[in-house]
Amino acid sequence: MEDFVQSIYRIIWGFPLLLTIFGIGLYFSVKLKFIQFRGLGQAFRYLLPAHRKQENGLIGDISTFASLCTALSATLGTGNIVGIAVAVSVGGPGTLFWIVLSSIFSLAIKYCEGFLAIRYRKVGNDGKIAGGPMYYIEKGLHSRFLAKFFAISGMGVALIGIGTLAQTNSIAAAAASFGVPVGFTTVVLGIIVALVIFGGIHRIAEVAEKVVPFMTVLYLGTALVVLILRIDMLFPAIRLIIADAFSPKSFVGGTLGSAIIASIQTGMSRGIFCHEAGLGSAAIAAAAAKTQSPVQQGLICMVGAFLSIIVCIITGLVLVTADPTGVIETSMTASAFEHGLGIPHLGNSIVSLSIIFFAFTTIIGWNYYGEKCVQYFFGTGAIFAYRTLFLFFVIAGPFLQIKTAFVIADIVIGLMAIPNIISLVALRKEIIAGTKNALKSH
Repeated sequence: MEDFVQSIYRIIWGFPLLLTIFGIGLYFSVKLKFIQFRGLGQAFRYLLPAHRKQENGLIGDISTFASLCTALSATLGTGNIVGIAVAVSVGGPGTLFWIVLSSIFSLAIKYCEGFLAIRYRKVGNDGKIAGGPMYYIEKGLHSRFLAKFFAISGMGVALIGIGTLAQTNSIAAAAASFGVPVGFTTVVLGIIVALVIFGGIHRIAEVAEKVVPFMTVLYLGTALVVLILRIDMLFPAIRLIIADAFSPKSFVGGTLGSAIIASIQTGMSRGIFCHEAGLGSAAIAAAAAKTQSPVQQGLICMVGAFLSIIVCIITGLVLVTADPTGVIETSMTASAFEHGLGIPHLGNSIVSLSIIFFAFTTIIGWNYYGEKCVQYFFGTGAIFAYRTLFLFFVIAGPFLQIKTAFVIADIVIGLMAIPNIISLVALRKEIIAGTKNALKSH
C-alpha cells in the first residue's frame, strides 16, 4: 500500500506538474509586465491603516488586512520551518536557489488567484461572501465538474492534510520539548480550536490578525539576529547555495546531474508547499475581503506569498550558515537557532514556540478553506457537521502518526491544484485585460 501511494505521489508531483506551474507563473509574469515587482510596493500601501479606513461600507466579510492574515495563517506553518530543513537535506543547499527562482514567478500566480476571487465571488444565502476557485471555475469556465473536483480535494486537504494531521503532530512534538504531555496538549488544542472555528470567519480572522504578525516578527527577528551573529558565514553560504544549484555530484546518462534534478524538483515543490501558489487556497480567504477591486486584492495576495518566501529564505540561510559543508539534517532547524544565538535553550524554545503557533494558525486557516469547500458542495447546512469532523481529526492527530497519511495528503494537494491551474489558463485573457484596464484608470 505504501509503495503504491508513493508511486502516485511521484506521478502527481513529478516534473510535469511542477514545470506547468512554473510555466504559468512565467507566462503571467511576462504578460502582466512583472507585476510582482512593480506592484508589490502598492500592495503594501493598501495594507496601511489610512487606506483600510476606506473599506467601511464595502462588500465583504473582513478587512483586506484580515484576509491577508487569514491566508497567511494557513500558509505559514511547519513547512516554512521544519520543511525547509527537510528540503535542503534532500536536495542540498542549492534547493534554496530553486525555491527562490520558482517563487518569484509564482507571485504572479497568486495575483491571478486574488484577482479572480473578487471577480467571481458572490453573496451566499446566509448573507456572507462565498468565493474562491470553486466559483471562478464554475462561473468562468462553466464547469461544475471541475469546481466540485476542486471542492472535494480542498475538503480532503483540510481534513487529512495540511489542516489537521501534519500540524497537530508538530504541535504535540513541539509542546513535548517543553515537557508537556501529549494528552494534555491534545485536550487544550481541541478546546481552543473549537472556540475559534465555531465562531466562523470573523473569529478566525480576529485570531489570525493578532497571532500571525506577532509570531512572524518574533521568528524572523530571531533568525535575523542569528544571521547577524554569523555575518562572516553569510556570504560564503550564499555562494555555496548558488554553486550547489548548478554543480552535479553524479550524472545520469552523461547529461544532467541527478543532484541538480533532485535540487530543482525539491526546490520547486517545496516552494509551492510554502506559498501555495497554484493551489488556489488563498483565493478563498481573498474573496471575503472588503474591496471592489480585483486588482487590489490580487496585489495583496502577492504580499502573503512574498512574506512566506521570506520566511523560507531566512530559515534556509540560518541552516546553511550553521554548517558551511552544506550537510543539513532534517531536524536541524532548532539546533541551528540554538547554536546561532549561543544562549542555552533559547533558540530551541523560540523555534518550538513558533512551530506551535504557526501550526495552530494553519489549522484554523485551513478549517475555513475546507468549510467553504463544504458549503459549495453541500450547502451551509453541512458546515456544523464538517466543523465537528474537523475537530475530531485535530484531536486524533497526535495519536495518528501514519507516514502514508501524510503522503496521501500531498497527493490530494496536487489534485487540488489541477482544476485551479486549468482555470487560470482558461481565464488568462480576462485577467490580463482586466489588469491593464484597471492600471490605466490609475
